[in-house]
Amino acid sequence: MINPSRAFTRRGFRNGLLFPLVVLLLAAVPAYARSYHVSRFNSTIHVHEDGSADIAEQITFVFRGQFQGVYRDIPVEYPGPRGTNYSLFVSVDKISDDSGSSLKYEKSKSRGFLKLKIYVPGASDSTRTINIEYSVSDATKFFEQYDEFYWNVTGNDWLVPIESASATLYFPENAAGSLRAQAFQGLYGSQDHARSSVEGAVVTTESTGPLPARGGLTIDVYIPQGILREPGALTKLGRFISSNPILSLPFWALAVMFGLWWNKGRDPNAGLSVAPMYEPPEGLRPAETGALIDDAVNLRDITAVLVDLAVRGYIKIVEAEHKGLLFSSKDYEFHLLKDRDSWSDLSDYERAMLERIYAGGGTVTRLSELRNHFYTVLPLMKSEIVTALKSKGMYTLDPDSAHQYAILGALAVAVPYIALQVLHIADFTYSFGLTILCVAIAAMIIFLFGRQLTATSLKGARTRVAIRGFQEFMNRVDADRLKRMPLDTFEKYLPYAMALGVEHRWAKAFEGIVQNPPTWYEGNWPAFNTYYFVNSLGAMSQQATTAFVSAPRASSSSSGWRGGGFSSGGGFSGGGFGGGGGGAF
Repeated sequence: MINPSRAFTRRGFRNGLLFPLVVLLLAAVPAYARSYHVSRFNSTIHVHEDGSADIAEQITFVFRGQFQGVYRDIPVEYPGPRGTNYSLFVSVDKISDDSGSSLKYEKSKSRGFLKLKIYVPGASDSTRTINIEYSVSDATKFFEQYDEFYWNVTGNDWLVPIESASATLYFPENAAGSLRAQAFQGLYGSQDHARSSVEGAVVTTESTGPLPARGGLTIDVYIPQGILREPGALTKLGRFISSNPILSLPFWALAVMFGLWWNKGRDPNAGLSVAPMYEPPEGLRPAETGALIDDAVNLRDITAVLVDLAVRGYIKIVEAEHKGLLFSSKDYEFHLLKDRDSWSDLSDYERAMLERIYAGGGTVTRLSELRNHFYTVLPLMKSEIVTALKSKGMYTLDPDSAHQYAILGALAVAVPYIALQVLHIADFTYSFGLTILCVAIAAMIIFLFGRQLTATSLKGARTRVAIRGFQEFMNRVDADRLKRMPLDTFEKYLPYAMALGVEHRWAKAFEGIVQNPPTWYEGNWPAFNTYYFVNSLGAMSQQATTAFVSAPRASSSSSGWRGGGFSSGGGFSGGGFGGGGGGAF
């Protein structure tokens, strides 16, 4: 049996919960029981001789419930010819109530619409008329054989019905008797005709009945040529650029990057002309010569360092055989001839190369053993070669700093456009194809100017002229002059020829003059010839380039465990997937 007192208690509990819920629902009814509609939408339009128009809209709202104001969204962005954008240039002149008093409003632009948020005092259970006055500078379309004023009077994005809509259009007096008009009403795309008439230079239109939600009234007026004055070419160009603001991006990129180059990247006038020089500039090693001539440290400059160390007696290069499982291939041994105590006269990048080659502590290293190991020292060597040129006063803006300036220039170009887009001040995405084209042009401008930002000092400019003169000599040297030069000229300047990319011409010039192979290179050839020797040296350089840049590939299958058990040296700090760090706050 159910205990009556307990049943009463349960009913009382349910009733206690139900009562406040009913009260909340009743209190919420007024908030939801509100509505509005437009009882009257009337527009007065004055079309001027230059095609501009002054528009005054009188919109009567009927409010049921509490409201603070209304919205009016006017589309201002439209598809233009060949994928471009066409903008209406709208200027809001005044917004007032039915007594003529100005109303507070907020104006913004978003997604192709000019948005007006209008505050209407007393918009609660009342009828209010809002007057919106604005001007449009490019409301008329001009074609080859006629002009046209095609205007959507109300718009088709109202979420409520419009009981009646009408418009009166005034054209210049000389249009009297030559205008033709047609009007349409209904949902977007409807071809239902509304009432329209032409009387002199005045066109009127009116809906035949209420317009449903998202229904609108549109007037289309045919204007013979000669009545309105078509804007000039400069005006059209200005409007086109304003309609497609992304067009300014390449010009802005050009201005920013040209300014950077003008202020930071210009080389001084050396005041010298290129003339044959019979030796390299004093105090410059081969890698520095190659880097200064093109403002970049290339891999051929790195291999030139290796050959230069051999020429100067620090190492000896020996051709060797690398035996594989099935086939054998050519390898190279680097024999250390000077111990580390005698490296004090080397530059930082030369010492870094030797320390990497002989990192194991021995005196003989095979080129194949440097694969996946030498790459770690390449950035250091490149940086130190540039540092050496800077310390010798060759640059006012070195390549590394020029690269940073190029990044700064790219940011200066991009950030304003990104900010304007994010803040909805401008929209650069209406014309997708045009946007892609302009971004590509701007990127090319940044890239081309970025490569020219490195600036030499006056000393550097004159040294570069001397290098070109030395390069000219190596390209065009004649046998008679070579015979009068010291016997070690060929191998002494060979690293410079490699860095400047003229080693084959340099070797060809010494054919028949140099008879004995250099002591710092041991190769396998039946008879020594400078040209074949340089070819052998080139093969070594190619393999060295491949070995120097090769790096180990990361593998997801690697493990710090070997054979199922722990083995020291198998894992390492930072290995495997993942990374990063954390902390407390």
